[in-house]
Amino acid sequence: MLSDAEVLTEARLLDAAELGRQQLRQTTSVHPAMTIDDAYRVQAAWRAINEARGERVVGHKIGLTSMAMQRVMNISTPDSGFLTDRMVIAPGAELSAATFLDPMLEMELAFVLGDDLAGIDVTVDDVLDATDHVVGAVELIAARTYRRDPDTGRTRTIVDTIADNAADAGVVSGRTLVAPRGVDLRWVSGVARRNGVVEESGVAAAVLEHPANGVAWLARRYAEQGLALAAGDLVLAGSFTRPLTVAAGDSFHFEWRFADSIHDSFPLHFA
Repeated sequence: MLSDAEVLTEARLLDAAELGRQQLRQTTSVHPAMTIDDAYRVQAAWRAINEARGERVVGHKIGLTSMAMQRVMNISTPDSGFLTDRMVIAPGAELSAATFLDPMLEMELAFVLGDDLAGIDVTVDDVLDATDHVVGAVELIAARTYRRDPDTGRTRTIVDTIADNAADAGVVSGRTLVAPRGVDLRWVSGVARRNGVVEESGVAAAVLEHPANGVAWLARRYAEQGLALAAGDLVLAGSFTRPLTVAAGDSFHFEWRFADSIHDSFPLHFA
């Protein structure tokens, strides 16, 4: 187990990497025996650094929700990270690709809670009951530590990713608010275009068979730690598309179809 001093050191290094726009060596390259629990401790310490700087936690992200990605990362459960108000991006925004480290984009559904959600036996129905509305969302993911070390070729592990706030860097939410039981969320579909060309598509059932399953998983995991999801939180339920790489000059357009008469879309541009 990492000492408290080692945890704080790693959190400060990740924070400095993000602020300085300079990727860092992988955490496990220095601490090869660190565990997933250690990684969440580093993440929590980084969250505390952000909050001490005045940022406000507004939600959470759930990642690695597909069986394919879990196999790639040699893990059998999803992972999670935090969202602060600094990470919220307006639909249609123009961003600088250089602001983010190795940025990528994923399409998801976001659940905005109307009630607190807690308990070790939370179900999909509990999630739907506690949700005020669902929106289409894009998660901007980044890598403060190298995905593949340029000197050694070493690839980062799930432990590195969790310490790095589960790769979370930003969220863009759509404007069409959908009642959680108003449509069958499993069959919400999405299409992602880069520079006018369709590059990714998918349906929300790819997220643990129902996107609310990810939110239920997070509520149960938090309950084991004496924590809860709170009313007002935005929870990214997990991607149902592969990550799209980002380069300066790219223009993206994302479209969600909730039902025949309910859809949403927005662009995102990178200078």
